[in-house]
Amino acid sequence: MNVDSVIDVVRIGLTLAAKLGGPVLITALVVGLLISIFQSATQIQEVTLSFVPKALAVAIVFVIAGNWMITELIDTTHQLFDMVPTLINGG
Repeated sequence: MNVDSVIDVVRIGLTLAAKLGGPVLITALVVGLLISIFQSATQIQEVTLSFVPKALAVAIVFVIAGNWMITELIDTTHQLFDMVPTLINGG
């Protein structure tokens, strides 16, 4: 296993993490920003007002994009398993 192979595996892993985490993190960020603007405008400082909408929005993202996320994870796993012989033989 050479350095290029390790870099390829790490690149694949980081790309997958960004693809799968991106929609969830962006949704939580946008909802959190909107809730904080609402809290600033109304001067309501309730902790659950920030947490509950973010949790619901993230759950909705998982329901909508969950199938795509699982498909991406399976495809990447197959790609990595297909790379195993080249990784063992040294490329």
